Amino acid sequence: MSGPLAFLVDAPLGTRVVVRTRSAVGYTDALGFLRDRSAASVSVETKRGLVTLALADVVAAKEVPPAPRPRPRPRHS
Repeated sequence: MSGPLAFLVDAPLGTRVVVRTRSAVGYTDALGFLRDRSAASVSVETKRGLVTLALADVVAAKEVPPAPRPRPRPRHS
């Protein structure tokens, strides 16, 4: 096993990842924290909730850095 599947198998749970999957309508990215994995799928906790992705549909995956801190809003006088 190599490439994105090897990364997903070896990455510690809790790692912030982006996973690209292929579907009948195109490609979709899931950005969030790796929460679970099985022999057939991985689960990523995104801002919209937990998504389960079939490993057979994965075309790319990598670790991503922490999200940037929110910028302070400018104060108007």
